Amino acid sequence: MNRNSRTGRITTGILLIVAAFAGNANAADDAACKAIRLSDPGWTDITATNGVASVVLSALGYEPDVKTLSVPIGYQSMKNGEIDVFLGNWMPAQKAFVDDLNAAKAIEVIGQNLEGAKFTLAVPSYMAEKGIKSFADLSKHADEFDKKIYGIEPGAPANQNIQKIIADEKFGLKDWELVESGEQAMLSQVERAGKLKKGVVFLAWAPHPMNEKFSIEYLSGGDDYFGPNFGGAQVYTLARTGWTAQCPNAASLFKNLKFDVGMENKLMGEILGGQTSTDAATAWLKANPKVIDTWLFGVTTLDGKPGDAAVKAAVGL
Repeated sequence: MNRNSRTGRITTGILLIVAAFAGNANAADDAACKAIRLSDPGWTDITATNGVASVVLSALGYEPDVKTLSVPIGYQSMKNGEIDVFLGNWMPAQKAFVDDLNAAKAIEVIGQNLEGAKFTLAVPSYMAEKGIKSFADLSKHADEFDKKIYGIEPGAPANQNIQKIIADEKFGLKDWELVESGEQAMLSQVERAGKLKKGVVFLAWAPHPMNEKFSIEYLSGGDDYFGPNFGGAQVYTLARTGWTAQCPNAASLFKNLKFDVGMENKLMGEILGGQTSTDAATAWLKANPKVIDTWLFGVTTLDGKPGDAAVKAAVGL
């Protein structure tokens, strides 16, 4: 072996050792980051994504703590430093909340986790066949709808949009009533109406298995309230200010977490069918192992070991 070859190999070996040591030293989080508090407004899509995050975080040695909070309370809790991460920032519907949090310098945008989402008012297809295709058509069939629009839980931005539509009288809905309830109560009403082929107008969105369970049609004309493209939306991951700097390894995971409508439809269907969010997430990850390599790129366990191996072992791969 000549001297140059020997020197080159030694140098390469030293560089690899240094790089490996530096990577682990920078990646592992402090023990103070072990508990990660997530907010869930009670929406099945966020329950699903929180379930995925919880399975992965637990495999990495973290302790995810999902708290069920309405959208306003969840954002206030983030403002107060009581919630670390929120996977359900639907934009532009939640712009007013985000503007308030930005004014208080209370949040950081980790990144977009879903595209192709949408939400606006919808009717069953059998009502659309009667000519109800837009917001402007509703008032002509007021009696069939009993002058009611079914929304979700009180305080949700979507409900506020519906209330504003009623207040503005733009579509002749002055005397209509917003029925506020949870997601499941609203969908139960849609199912009951469907069995009797009765009129019902309600808040609909994708991703959600309602799009597969029911034959529905999204109404046009609501751009001023829900945005263009039937309330086309982007969903972002937010963190309380300072959390990403405090917990850079966990923050890297949340930066990597990207979902799609088909995946969320699948998980949501399993959850609504009776599975826990973590059981549904575990089964999905086992069936889709390639995402683990993407999501865990540059991410370690809490104590600095390879993250992808830990997650694969946890889901049975």
